[in-house]
Amino acid sequence: MAVRPLTRPADVGGRLRRTVAILERRGYAVTPERLGELCLGGRVAADDVREAVAADRRLALQDGLVIPPGLRPAVPAILRRAGSHDEHAARCLPVTLNFVRALVRICPYVLSVSIAGSLASGGFLPSDDVDLDLVVEDGHRHLAYVALNLLGLAHALRHRGKPVDTHTRRPVAPRFMTANLILERSQCLPLARQDEDMAYELMVSRPVYGLATWRRIVSTNPGLSDHFPQLEERRFAEVLRDRPALPGWLFPSRLDRPARALGGAAWRYMQWTRRHRPEALARVAYVRRTMRPYALFDES
Repeated sequence: MAVRPLTRPADVGGRLRRTVAILERRGYAVTPERLGELCLGGRVAADDVREAVAADRRLALQDGLVIPPGLRPAVPAILRRAGSHDEHAARCLPVTLNFVRALVRICPYVLSVSIAGSLASGGFLPSDDVDLDLVVEDGHRHLAYVALNLLGLAHALRHRGKPVDTHTRRPVAPRFMTANLILERSQCLPLARQDEDMAYELMVSRPVYGLATWRRIVSTNPGLSDHFPQLEERRFAEVLRDRPALPGWLFPSRLDRPARALGGAAWRYMQWTRRHRPEALARVAYVRRTMRPYALFDES
């Protein structure tokens, strides 16, 4: 597949601002090189990014990062995350791949797993959890949620010494592996949402299982590539080739209803444990808003 040509600086100012706005909503900033790779509408050379930023009063190059006004107070924290990402991510990635391997072996209805959040996009700290995006067979969304969380709890019990923050602190064991987004096959083909935020979610995610399913989602939803043509060019290493160890008939779709009741009760309990941590509740509310209409247990 041919690589799209780089765009001249005069063409990229608006796209850069929109890309920075997407990052700002997620609370982080990147270098000119990374911003050029992620730019809405297609890749841009790093020198062209710097030139466009220098000509834009709304953006600034600060400590090597492209910063909008709203993120300037957060620059020290962003730099701390970015500076240690490679070290911490290198330690966590093998653990995450082992977890995903165990998940897909016991859950034959899981079609695809992607790493999302800070481990995929950059800025991972030891206190962070690992966000996973799943695609599952129709009628198995809540079953996948319960299975991931039960396996995640067993996994976290083996990592009780993991550092935590207000978002990952839990009563029994630290929050480590967590479901960011779970979609059924029919919800993806096509997606109800093909906006730039959904496209960016796929752009920065890292498929580690079921790559063919991930690519089918991209090809079936051309609106995603309209926002980020880079989606069609992405290549991935360390994609798992494991096969399920259990037959699918053990998990009929009728189990999804009781799984929804169980998962919903567990989710409400977790929100109750956060009742004295407004920052954690605000973060959950923000993430759920960005996931609609795909958020589980969304009764609003």
